[in-house]
Amino acid sequence: MAACIDGGVDVVQLRDKELPDDEVLRRAEDLRAVCHEREVPFVLNDRPDLARRAAADGVHVGQEDLDPATTRRVVGTEALVGLSTHATAELEAALDGPAGPAPVDYISAGPVTETPTKPGRPGTGTAYVSEAVARSPWPVWVTGGVRPEIVPSLVEAGARHFVVVRWLTESSDPGSSARRLRAAIDSALA
Repeated sequence: MAACIDGGVDVVQLRDKELPDDEVLRRAEDLRAVCHEREVPFVLNDRPDLARRAAADGVHVGQEDLDPATTRRVVGTEALVGLSTHATAELEAALDGPAGPAPVDYISAGPVTETPTKPGRPGTGTAYVSEAVARSPWPVWVTGGVRPEIVPSLVEAGARHFVVVRWLTESSDPGSSARRLRAAIDSALA
């Protein structure tokens, strides 16, 4: 993980839906230490209760997880809260919930392309990214198949923040891959 951060990754999320709680907490402790040493936020996926116990900087919840308002109560006002969105209806629900806009700090939009990290979920394409960016009062992180060669088209669609999994985790040289991705992002945003 340190090589990825040193290569340009600026937020780290622990996402493993199969681990028992004690193993999530053990891994969270290790990742939090690496992230904090490098002054990079550490976010835990799905579990506000474990994010709080792990002293994570935030939590990212999906549509089937705890709702954003309850998540915010669990993790407090200082923690980051992110919410996955995959379609216009989910974006609208975040914007216009019963108590107003969801109490989140960012949303994700995607996956742009079908991805093994979201089995069975079809890709949204870049049109949904453009819609989310245009309508969201929060920063939008694009998900799904992000790699250097598609960054320009994602930036053209309005993306400014990118969630990357396989490009880094399946690389034989994650540090080099992170640098290549960072360069592609910086170039496309310039």
